[in-house]
Amino acid sequence: MAYTIATDICEGVADCAPACPVACIQPASGFNLKGTPWYWIDFDTCIDCGVCLTVCPVDGAILPEERPELQRRE
Repeated sequence: MAYTIATDICEGVADCAPACPVACIQPASGFNLKGTPWYWIDFDTCIDCGVCLTVCPVDGAILPEERPELQRRE
């Protein structure tokens, strides 16, 4: 099961993207409800390793489950 980046909690810090061993974390276009850029996880590529969760400094931005309703791609 893949991890999820909650779009409206993500603050675009992006510590997760370079830490991902399979490069499944991508930047999105535009801004979330808080006015910050966000990232998203490709569920098909994610290997459920949890590295993103451990490096993210934003509480609740990454969830250890696949929740497509919380994550926008564009």
